[in-house]
Amino acid sequence: MATINILGAPHAYELTPPTEPSSPVLVFIHGWLLSRSYWQPLIDRLAPDYQCLIYDLRGFGKSQPPVHKTHRTRSNPDTELLNKLNTGEVSTSRYTLAAYAADLGVLLKELNIDKAWLIGHSLGGSVALWGASVASERVKGVICLNAGGGIYLKEEFERFRAAGQEFLKRRPRWLCYIPLVDLLFTRVMVARPLERRWGRQRIIDFVVAHPEAALRALLDSTTEAEVHGLPQVVSQLQQPVYFIAGAKDTVMEPKYVRHLASFHKLFQGCGENVIEIPSCGHMAMVEQPDAVSIQIRKIITSYDGVKSEN
Repeated sequence: MATINILGAPHAYELTPPTEPSSPVLVFIHGWLLSRSYWQPLIDRLAPDYQCLIYDLRGFGKSQPPVHKTHRTRSNPDTELLNKLNTGEVSTSRYTLAAYAADLGVLLKELNIDKAWLIGHSLGGSVALWGASVASERVKGVICLNAGGGIYLKEEFERFRAAGQEFLKRRPRWLCYIPLVDLLFTRVMVARPLERRWGRQRIIDFVVAHPEAALRALLDSTTEAEVHGLPQVVSQLQQPVYFIAGAKDTVMEPKYVRHLASFHKLFQGCGENVIEIPSCGHMAMVEQPDAVSIQIRKIITSYDGVKSEN
């Protein structure tokens, strides 16, 4: 693992060895309360033919902001932060989709990556779409996994935001030490239980996510303006944009994936840029890595003609 300072915050990343000079670099962007770790199954399958970059978004995984000494308190830091956010005491500019896209643009520049395909999961898919707009000269295409939206349903979003905030208030550090709790995390948001190691990883990422990043990424990405703005971003992208949906994804149902995909010219009225994977929930990269890697190869090969499907 290496680290790089991006706009005042350290970012953890891993970059596999380069392959052919003409091959694009595959840049993987994780979702909310996750980390770069979940891309490893795809890296194992794709790195022999493509250079791959994985990194932790600002405030997640090992990309933690500098620690400032404060007065000790027994109250929940997530609850304290939420109160500050509601009163406007904390800036909201660091964890918007646009801010994460700016981080990504700097990362590509600092690592001298000028031919990238962005592959984003869930929230990371939205970051990838914004990133393709911000760094259009470096990004050659986008593939979104379990990512969609563009429809703002006020009551549903209010319930979702409230549930998310309550969820974050209940994440004690000692959660990692409760016996068998990892088994619960292997069953959340997936069509079939994951391997137990992924349950353990999800607990770790849930607990270590920085309070401000966890809350702001949730709240800032689900405002009415942000939700309605995403289709506009998609419609203006000149690069190819594809969407991979899980047929059994209850978090981002395929109909919402198709809705966002329909704003891109590749949709062509019948979903030409949407691929649906059977027996797959919201964690496609660890639930169905073989199927996902095959689709990634097909998409990129159709534009770059570098590597054929295995």
